[in-house]
Amino acid sequence: MEFSTDDGAKQNSDQKKPDLPRDLSFNRFECRGCGYVYDPKEGLKKYGIPPGTSFLDLDQISFRCPVCRARYPAYKDIGAKFEPADGFEDNVVYGFGFNTLPPGQKNVLIFGGLAFAAACFLSLYSLH
Repeated sequence: MEFSTDDGAKQNSDQKKPDLPRDLSFNRFECRGCGYVYDPKEGLKKYGIPPGTSFLDLDQISFRCPVCRARYPAYKDIGAKFEPADGFEDNVVYGFGFNTLPPGQKNVLIFGGLAFAAACFLSLYSLH
């Protein structure tokens, strides 16, 4: 009985994803000090940086964060902006509406709820 290895090799080659070189010119960078995100698609009007300017093309000496004035090395690469798949925008409205909140508001909602629950629990000690 003979087995052909061509099918197995074909399946393995289909499963492997090619390693494409990453183009960092479209990546967003986040300030570690305040959380400001520089998006190359938007640019920065405050400093006269036109849309489409990569973060790597900015002047490393004179560029500062528009919010906290941190220098160029204070930024970290957070990757390209998430492009949702087809139908994602339609599904975001389902549920309790938490999908439409930005991450900062989700944190306030979660930790604010925990703090409120803790305060309610501690208030039970005042009952006799």
